[in-house]
Amino acid sequence: MGVLPGVTKVARRCLESHDPILKTEVAGLRFDNPIGLAAGWDKNGRALRMLDALGFGLVEIGSVSARRSSGNPKPRLFRLPQDSAVVVNYGLPNDGAEIVAKRLESHRGRLPLGANIVKTNDGANAPACSDEQILSDYEFSTRRLHPHADYLMFNLSCPNAQGGKSFFAKPGNVERLLERLAPLQIQSPVFLKIAPNNDPGHLDRLLTQCERFDFVRGFCFNLPSQKPPLSVAPEHLIDKPGAVAGRPIAALINDCISELYRRMDHDRYIVIGAGGVFTPQDAYDKIRLGASLVQVYTSMIYEGPSVVKRICTGLAELLKRDGFNHVSEAVGNAHR
Repeated sequence: MGVLPGVTKVARRCLESHDPILKTEVAGLRFDNPIGLAAGWDKNGRALRMLDALGFGLVEIGSVSARRSSGNPKPRLFRLPQDSAVVVNYGLPNDGAEIVAKRLESHRGRLPLGANIVKTNDGANAPACSDEQILSDYEFSTRRLHPHADYLMFNLSCPNAQGGKSFFAKPGNVERLLERLAPLQIQSPVFLKIAPNNDPGHLDRLLTQCERFDFVRGFCFNLPSQKPPLSVAPEHLIDKPGAVAGRPIAALINDCISELYRRMDHDRYIVIGAGGVFTPQDAYDKIRLGASLVQVYTSMIYEGPSVVKRICTGLAELLKRDGFNHVSEAVGNAHR
């Protein structure tokens, strides 16, 4: 995406926050602040130069699949302003890993860049995928993208990836994927984007599957496949298929972050918190429950890029109010 000369400099002056209390280092990466842009906004890495100037601490592109996908028919994004939410039914449209990787080759950004990888959505009428096809899909994208990203996020729970979601719900299949990826010698940290689940047994089994793969450094919870309670009547959602993002899922995600943080090895893993982050307090809540980094999506839709500086500025004030010298000191503080 082209950017007019001088625009990025002006944007940085207006939108960046430089409070040192927000600087952090996790999984071997350094961040000017812990507030990032979640995958789904820039699906193909076309807007990186612009996003680099909006005050984020990190930017994640995608989801990107092995093959190009046109996604679901339009309309496929529905606003629910009374709930500060959107219904997302994009169906993973993207240019495919080969093209996106070539685009990233020339990118020289200032921020840590994440690439979100997902199983190709071949459409509702496509034949069922074999296990080998699913694993090969992820492997192909990983080979193409990992040299060009500072971290990888494997989307293992998207309802729009035919076969992908049910595949990783089966015991042992997360471990099968990690075994497939291990020979690639991925140098950048890997995070797993998983379905929201705060069941201790489920989380323990996930951690066991990841235990022997040192490149796995953390987790992020995806959108729930079931719609949460909303102010809009259910009959008004019949023509709005997809998953809900925004404020209505915040409590569920926070519960999941809290339970996972209690059970994981803090010296090895981190949590990236996403879901319903509109205010500094929203971000602070996730950090205190165990998230080292926080991502926004829906608030960018409703409020635009100014929300990033507002969250960063307010978050710094909350940290200072509570006597923290550094944002990392607040991670998981609710459990102490």
